[in-house]
Amino acid sequence: MAILHATESDFDEVIQSEKTVLVDFWAAWCPPCKRLSPILKELDEELEDFNVAKVNVDEHPELASRFGVMSMPTLIVFQDGLPVKKAIGFRHKEALTELIAR
Repeated sequence: MAILHATESDFDEVIQSEKTVLVDFWAAWCPPCKRLSPILKELDEELEDFNVAKVNVDEHPELASRFGVMSMPTLIVFQDGLPVKKAIGFRHKEALTELIAR
């Protein structure tokens, strides 16, 4: 499935998926965010049991504030519309796979 680019208007719908959703809160000026992007794309293509969504914090600061995002990248795992796990900073593919699986 393609990575979703969530906005204020569709965020709640995005996280209400039947699948686990990994949301990447990122910014265009953030070097670790740029390094993380291809890894998220790989995971999205390889694993079918979850969805990946991205939120640009500069375009949607209200969403960042709502979830206490103060550093980029911040990754939040949602299940049944609720945040269940959070990781701050760059993560390698293996660490992201573990984050989703737990």
